[in-house]
Amino acid sequence: MEHRTDNSTLSSRLMVAAPESVVNDVFSRVDYTAFLLQLGVFAVTFTVTYGLGRLVAVPIGRRLLRSQRVTPTVRKPMLRFIRVSTVIVAFFVGLFFARLETLLSVMGGFAAALTLAVGFASRDIVGNLVGGVFIISDPKFNIGDWIEWEENEGIIEDISFRATRVRTFTNELITVPNSVLANSVVVNHAIKDALRIDYSFSVEYSGDIDDMRRVLLEEAERNPEILADPKPEVIVDDLTAAGIGLTSRFWIANPSRQRYLAVRSEYFQAVKERFEREGFEMSPEFLELTGELDVPNSAEPNE
Repeated sequence: MEHRTDNSTLSSRLMVAAPESVVNDVFSRVDYTAFLLQLGVFAVTFTVTYGLGRLVAVPIGRRLLRSQRVTPTVRKPMLRFIRVSTVIVAFFVGLFFARLETLLSVMGGFAAALTLAVGFASRDIVGNLVGGVFIISDPKFNIGDWIEWEENEGIIEDISFRATRVRTFTNELITVPNSVLANSVVVNHAIKDALRIDYSFSVEYSGDIDDMRRVLLEEAERNPEILADPKPEVIVDDLTAAGIGLTSRFWIANPSRQRYLAVRSEYFQAVKERFEREGFEMSPEFLELTGELDVPNSAEPNE
């Protein structure tokens, strides 16, 4: 009688049996007493090397960065890099002195799976790291800056190689992946010594435009926080059914979010009070409805 074996079935059995045989062979050759001794040497060597790194390498790195007057934007990520490097160096020094060949051979069996997992996750990780390098190396992007991107804005509190932490003006701390900032249009309000504030006032047609422009300019000139150079200006930028649009433009020095809000609030209050004294009125907003409206006949009263 002739017996036939399916080649696909045989190959699949061999593929399953091969890894199991390799693992069993590895563990069968393990001298557990020697292995535990090697682990002890590794633990002691790792601890000593890591402790020396934290006591020596990190303080030296901190002093060098301060002596070079490196900005906090660069100093913090570099200190994190030194700490992580200390852990990595301590790990490999421990492996070298402990001579953990058995551990390395066992770890080699999981290398393929680990490589595959890292490959799936590396795209976002590499994107964030590359974005972090560009952000950290940009001298016009620093901790404490007031930035605006997409529909968000806030103050930068921390920058790392992976993400940037921003404190919003509602006191929320958000973590933004560096790849998002690197691929977005980011407005940095703190990179210049002055910031321009624009605001449009809608006024009634019955008022005199020249007099209203004069009031807006005078109140800007009276505010000590508003710069005289560049000079404030007021332009007519809109004519609608609701009224006339007058846009006031002025500049403030040393811009920050708090300063921006304070100066704008003081200016608005002064303009409102001056308009009331001069008899000028702001045009109210209204909603125009068009179309037909059907009103059903009311029911006849019961007799």
